[in-house]
Amino acid sequence: MKQQTIKENLLYQRKLKGFTQDQLSEKTTVGVRTIQRIEKGVVQPHLQTVKLLAAGLNIEVEDLIVIDNPNEEKIDRKWMLILHSIPFLGLIIPFGNIIFPVFLWIQKSKDNKTYDKHGKAIINFHLSINIYFILSLLLFFPFPGFNFFLTGAIFLFGIITTIINIMSATNTSQYKYPLSISFLK
Repeated sequence: MKQQTIKENLLYQRKLKGFTQDQLSEKTTVGVRTIQRIEKGVVQPHLQTVKLLAAGLNIEVEDLIVIDNPNEEKIDRKWMLILHSIPFLGLIIPFGNIIFPVFLWIQKSKDNKTYDKHGKAIINFHLSINIYFILSLLLFFPFPGFNFFLTGAIFLFGIITTIINIMSATNTSQYKYPLSISFLK
């Protein structure tokens, strides 16, 4: 849904109240020319002007301008890319595939529910992969041949799933991490 602009909101509210531009000007001490320019979208009014117009129309300032929540951030492709690809640091630093996503998730989860949801899924998946990997290593002693295959399969599964989710999350904001144990809900 398209967010209304100040010019659309002012025009709508003025007509809803049945005021002409002249009548609104007299009621608010804002010049007729200023009201015309705002309604045409030529100027962005100062906050004080918006407050005067809202008072004259007997409405809230938020009815004229939508004040964005500063804690909410639009979903950004770069953050999706970073969030889903940061587990690759686990290839360099032991358990980095969990540690770095946790730190990033803690930072970004407050900004947007989508980041929170994706972060939890990433952490759950990589915690699960680490558990599966450790279990496969423990099976090494009784079944050395089978262990090599199983450990390699788990490692490749983690890398391929992460790459697929990087592409999917940056393009469609969708993800699918199969075989994840839900540690974080």
